[in-house]
Amino acid sequence: MDHLKELNEKLALYESQKKELEQWVEELTDFFENTSIPLHWVDNNGKIIWANQSELDSLGYTKEEYIGSSISTFHEDSGVINDILSRLKNNEILKNYPSRLICKDGRIKDVIINSNVYRKDGKFMHTRCFTRDVTEFRKEEQRKADLLKELEQSEARLRMVMDSIKLGTWDFNPVTGELIWSEECKKIYDLPPGVEIDFDLFADHIHPEDKDYALKEIEKAMDPAGEGSYNITYRILRYGDHSERWIKAQGKVYFNSEKQVERFIGTVVDIHDSKIAEEKSAKLAAIIESSDDAIISKTLEGIITSWNGSAERMFGYTAEEIIGQPVLKLIPEERQQEEPLILSRLKKGERVEHFETQRITKHKKLLDISLTISPVKDSQGKIIGVSKIARDITDKKREEMRKNDFIAMVSHELKTPLTSIKSYVQVLLAKAKKENDSFIIEGLTRTDIQVKKMVSMIGDFLSLAKLEEGTIKLNKTLFNLKLLIDEIIIDAQFLTSIHTIEIKDCDVDVYADKDKIGQVLINLLSNAIKYSPSGGTITIGCEKNDGKVKVHVSDEGVGINLKDHTRLFDRFYRVENEQVKTVSGFGVGLYLVSEILRYHDSEIEVESQEGQGSTFSFNLPIA
Repeated sequence: MDHLKELNEKLALYESQKKELEQWVEELTDFFENTSIPLHWVDNNGKIIWANQSELDSLGYTKEEYIGSSISTFHEDSGVINDILSRLKNNEILKNYPSRLICKDGRIKDVIINSNVYRKDGKFMHTRCFTRDVTEFRKEEQRKADLLKELEQSEARLRMVMDSIKLGTWDFNPVTGELIWSEECKKIYDLPPGVEIDFDLFADHIHPEDKDYALKEIEKAMDPAGEGSYNITYRILRYGDHSERWIKAQGKVYFNSEKQVERFIGTVVDIHDSKIAEEKSAKLAAIIESSDDAIISKTLEGIITSWNGSAERMFGYTAEEIIGQPVLKLIPEERQQEEPLILSRLKKGERVEHFETQRITKHKKLLDISLTISPVKDSQGKIIGVSKIARDITDKKREEMRKNDFIAMVSHELKTPLTSIKSYVQVLLAKAKKENDSFIIEGLTRTDIQVKKMVSMIGDFLSLAKLEEGTIKLNKTLFNLKLLIDEIIIDAQFLTSIHTIEIKDCDVDVYADKDKIGQVLINLLSNAIKYSPSGGTITIGCEKNDGKVKVHVSDEGVGINLKDHTRLFDRFYRVENEQVKTVSGFGVGLYLVSEILRYHDSEIEVESQEGQGSTFSFNLPIA
């Protein structure tokens, strides 16, 4: 009986323990099924044989879709699952193995896997895999990596910008007195290596006239009640040569919780060149604005871009009315062809000076103006615009017209009695020759020469008046050039006894205005005689070439300085030379020569040096 009782007690104990074990198994199973940690088992062939609800929920699959499928189906990287199974079969324990799983909706989850193998009697039964979703962690890591990369790129760009604009930086600790300058900052101050930098050194190199201002601005920035920053421009004296430089300095102060300055950082940039340029620009702007001349600039397309006060007074348009308008608005219709001609000269790099023309005002009044026009170029030398200086010469033109009218009137009034005098002299000279009175013949001959000079001078003044009025006309005919030159030499020979006048190769017929070309040759020959006071040979020569004849008049006189060549053919211009200061004249002869030849579509050229004589030449068409 005792044995049976003992057996029943053991059986009851077993039943109690069995129930406890079943309870533990049930609770443990429920724990794994419903834990928040995703779990799954995979057999030896890589097939999923179990997964808890958290695993299914994390990927979005049902049990039917997930369990029984190959685990490789759900791995984004096919080689990963093979590596995992291979390691597990080799009895490795995986810890925090990174992988990527495919969710049902197509999203990819970053996970880390911890896994080992359950074996029975040494046989691979299944894996025990714990997966942890680290997608947000990976995203945060990537975001930090991207930010770090962007920061590195920004720093690189900032360094490039600082290098390109030569921006210096500094860092000052007021507590310790430590002042750190960047290499560019040291270059700006021309600070040699090894020099100790402190606030006193900085202050000592502020320009004396700017020192109080700069230090007060720094002091204001360090006041907790202020803005805690400054942005100022002042001059420094560089360390090496104490040369003056303009700089722009900016600073930012950082305060601690007790409103004490703990750090002061900032930048400095050398703006000396731009400051000087700015001052020059301001002076130029003031000159332009105060100038009595109209100063206008325009684009290559002819659009007005600037307009000073004198331009407003001269033309009547305000800057607001005219800027942005075509410059043709100021040009009379009959003169609008001038613009492309001027522009073509400027594109060749030429400067147009004292170009006399007419322009029209807002109130349709015609003005006589003198233009000086220059190209505006960029830093590469490319022409990007045009600058014009316009001077109102209306009153001057009227005065010149009155003067020309007076000269013409006086010349006409003188011409009539001179013609009579010349006739009487010739009659008296003929009578004296018959009577063979040598004294009277000599006197009348000299009188005749002076009368001819007077007639020639009056002819020049009349021609000048016609040129000024624009009424000169050409009467072109066919004539022999040598015969004309012979006549001129005969008369000219009476003017000198110390010159030999030669003619070479001029037997050629030309088509031109005989009287006007005669006037050209008379002026050139007369000048050759006047400006070679020591005598010598004067040569009038001709060279035929390509349907033209080049006529030149050469002398062995005092010559002409190169600086006078460009103005030699200006009206009333006379060369200053001590050797010929007593030579009479008004400076109109060569101007007339130049203008007469211009009407013949030719031009006068000069080759001369002081002390080596002169050669004047021009071309005429051969008939």
